[in-house]
Amino acid sequence: MLIAACTAFVMAGCGDKKKVNGATQVVAKVNNEEITVEQISMALQQQRGLKPDQAEVASKQVLERLIDQELAVQKAAELRLDREPRVMQQLEAARRELLSRAYLERAADAAGKPTPEDVASYYEATPALFKERRIYNLQEIAIEARPEDIARLRTKLEEAKSISEFVDYLKANEIRFSASQAVRAAEQLPLPSLSTFAAMKDGQAVLTVTPNGAQVIVLAGSHSRPVTMEQATPAIEQFLLNERKREVIAKDLKKLRDAANIEYAGNDVVSGKAPVSDASASASASDGTGASPVPKGGGVKP
Repeated sequence: MLIAACTAFVMAGCGDKKKVNGATQVVAKVNNEEITVEQISMALQQQRGLKPDQAEVASKQVLERLIDQELAVQKAAELRLDREPRVMQQLEAARRELLSRAYLERAADAAGKPTPEDVASYYEATPALFKERRIYNLQEIAIEARPEDIARLRTKLEEAKSISEFVDYLKANEIRFSASQAVRAAEQLPLPSLSTFAAMKDGQAVLTVTPNGAQVIVLAGSHSRPVTMEQATPAIEQFLLNERKREVIAKDLKKLRDAANIEYAGNDVVSGKAPVSDASASASASDGTGASPVPKGGGVKP
């Protein structure tokens, strides 16, 4: 069966086009329009974590979706929906996004792979993530407060002999709050805050300002769960590579901006050359996992 062939083709990790007798494999025809192995392969490769024993079922599901899609596309063409202004704008936006991403991905290929020395240096420079890694039991208190009340809340927290005393203060003054508990591994904490948590002792609390007021995080307890450099190496390599890609893309975009003639129009925009957006570089250099830029402890579970 062609589906079986497609499944084997995809799970073997082949991304190149597969042809038989010089022709692309056709899995189905919808009113003379072909659906090919390559289309199913592309869709399956976007399903991360797909197991080999799930590939055949997934291939069939993808094929049926592609058939439905092709039917809808043909009907849309019949109704000339592709000539509607809104649809034309969306098609152009999608084309521009794909071309932009394709270029930035090619530019990111110039980033050099981290060396073993780079990995070792990062491992030693971030002990809280690896050799001194901890699992944190946290109590989180989200407080609704005005900006002018933050200093007083911070003082009351510092003066309180226990977190219960601080909570009693909130209740007595009818300050709205909500409490929750969470278990976080070191790599699940914001990287800029990690050194603060690593220095905290059990029972200590820290207050941070939030858009709606403040958040108090209490370290209820913790235990050590170190990660060896061997365990952490794959995550560190990926992290460093992504960082280098971001840097390469940012430099490339800056070079393009410097060479271009950019003119801003409108009262709400300051005329001149705007800085390169970190968001563009980050999105383009992403490995597609959606993961935090903090390595995930080399795959070690909390």
